[in-house]
Amino acid sequence: MKRFFRRLLILAVLVLALALGYGWLGFRDAHADAETLRARADALIEADRGGVGLGVNRRQMLIDVEDPAFLAHVGVDFTTPGAGSATITQSVASWLGLEGRQHAISWLRKTGFALALEQELTKPQILALYLDIVPMGPGPDGDGINGFWPASQAYFGGDPGDIGERDFLALLAVMIAPTDLQLANPGPPLEERINRIERLLSGTCEPLGHDDVWFEGCAAT
Repeated sequence: MKRFFRRLLILAVLVLALALGYGWLGFRDAHADAETLRARADALIEADRGGVGLGVNRRQMLIDVEDPAFLAHVGVDFTTPGAGSATITQSVASWLGLEGRQHAISWLRKTGFALALEQELTKPQILALYLDIVPMGPGPDGDGINGFWPASQAYFGGDPGDIGERDFLALLAVMIAPTDLQLANPGPPLEERINRIERLLSGTCEPLGHDDVWFEGCAAT
């Protein structure tokens, strides 16, 4: 019996070491890419395509929907209601560090990348990268659109800081599932998502818990 538990302990230590090692690969990659990513983010900010370009109120609306504790966390968030399994920083890490690949242990490498991003880049730089590459679903021509500005211009004819508020909320709404909630094919599910976001932002409801990214706590009663 002692031999069994000793082997079990050794196995557990090996698994932990492998997990930490895989996470470290993401951490290392982000540090290696940091200079390039900073330059890319700064160019976006200079072109007014970062969070500031949304205006103070709309930038906060986006954060409240996508990652409520973004300005305070260090890349991960396990507790904030509505935060879900990936922060804005982890999403950037997945798209840039893993090129969107998902597998059983991708969370470890993505999180390592995200932790390093938070060390190397500022919050405005991370948000600028997020807004530049976030998948927004198919465009009017059927091709996929990446980026908040391209989607706003394609569907609403203007920058996201200038379009109507309901249109801005529609942009926020599709970000959670751009293949299911499409600006190209609006319908009841998209309208319900927009309505829930409106209630959330007005303060009349709140998510049911950390994983309530669909805002079931804001469903119509």
